Amino acid sequence: MGFDVHPLGDDPERPMVLGGVTFPGPGLVGHSDADVIAHACADALLGAAGLGDIGSHFPDTDPALAGADSIELLRAVGDEIRAAGWHVANVDCSVVCDEPKIGPSREQMQRRLSDAAGGPVTVKGKRPEGLGALGRHEGIACWAVAMVEREDPR
Repeated sequence: MGFDVHPLGDDPERPMVLGGVTFPGPGLVGHSDADVIAHACADALLGAAGLGDIGSHFPDTDPALAGADSIELLRAVGDEIRAAGWHVANVDCSVVCDEPKIGPSREQMQRRLSDAAGGPVTVKGKRPEGLGALGRHEGIACWAVAMVEREDPR
């Protein structure tokens, strides 16, 4: 199981990146590009394979990761999963936000995420229905569940 949340920033020049797809700003605040979907997928995959969490692999205190492309971080996680003898069976994500709308970009997100992870990734958009910080459009959250399987030694 993976989870990530980032607050919405106020810089109209910072793009919003979700599932590797760029939307007009303001974007989410974070050390990297703050792609909550890619982060939740990476966290879920690492946990499923018993390889720790995204923060231990890509700490937000590492200056080399400032502005990092989270799809490339997810790609690195996919590579690490395979190097440890696993393959990605699937990852399923639920993104909680009102804006941007997930549906029109869902297939593009799923393609980018699946390519990076090295296995099928599905994305579902869920609306917060006005509840809490997410309902007030203060940020975006994502939950992801991953299943990995041992590589066949044959």
